[in-house]
Amino acid sequence: MKSDTRVISQMQLLIQQWEQTADDKVLFLRCYLMMTNNVITAINQQEFNDPTWVNEVLDHFADYYFVALQKYERDPASAPKVWQLAHNAARDPKITPLQKMLMGINAHVSYDLVLNLVDLLRPEWNNLSEEQRTSRYADHCRINEVIGRTVDTVQDQVLEPAMPIMDIIDKLLGHIDELLLSRLIAHWRDTVWHNVSRLLELSGTQEQAQLILQIEQAALRTNEIICLGDDDVSLPRGLETNQ
Repeated sequence: MKSDTRVISQMQLLIQQWEQTADDKVLFLRCYLMMTNNVITAINQQEFNDPTWVNEVLDHFADYYFVALQKYERDPASAPKVWQLAHNAARDPKITPLQKMLMGINAHVSYDLVLNLVDLLRPEWNNLSEEQRTSRYADHCRINEVIGRTVDTVQDQVLEPAMPIMDIIDKLLGHIDELLLSRLIAHWRDTVWHNVSRLLELSGTQEQAQLILQIEQAALRTNEIICLGDDDVSLPRGLETNQ
C-alpha cells in the first residue's frame, strides 16, 4: 500500500525553499517530514490494525498544516492563533531552534490533530463497536511508537546542525533526552484523544465551538510556556482577551 506522494512532494518543495531563504519554519517541517515518512513505512509494513484509515489520517492531517500555512502567508491574522504564535516565533532570532520546532509540533498535534481526527471519526463513530473504537485508539497510540523511533534522527539531523549544544546534551544524557521528547509528544497525543472523545460526545454546535476554543487556548498556553514567557514574542492579536 502506497501513500499519496502529494504530501511528501509538497513538504520537500517547501523545505527546499525555506532552506534557501534561511526560514526557520523549516525546523518543524523537516521534523514533520521525517515522522510522516516513518509512518508511511509503518503503514506499508502493515504495523497498524487499519492501514487504510491511518493513511487517511496522515494525508488529512497534512492538509490542516498546509491550509494554516497558506492562511498565515496570505494574512497572518487569518491563521489559527496557535499557528500565528508558532510562525511568529520562527522569525525571532532570540527563540532557539528547539523551541521553534516544539511550538510547531504542539500547534499541529494539540490543535490540528484534534480537528483532523474529529473530521474522520464523526461520520463513523456511532456505528463503531467498542472493539472497533479501541482498535482506532490502538492505531493512534502506535503512531507514538513510530514517533519514538524518529526522535533520535530528528535530533541528529535537524536540531544539532541548527543548535550545536544539542550534540553536547546528547552525549551527556545518552538516550534520556530523546526519551523525554518522545514522552512529551506522546502525552500531547494522549490529550488529543481525550479531547476528540469529548468532542464526539457533543451534539450541539455551540458546545463544540466552545470546547474547540478551550483546546486552542490550551495549545496557546503550552506554546507560551515553550517560549518561557518571552515578552518579545509576537502574540496573536486578540489573544489577551481569550485568556
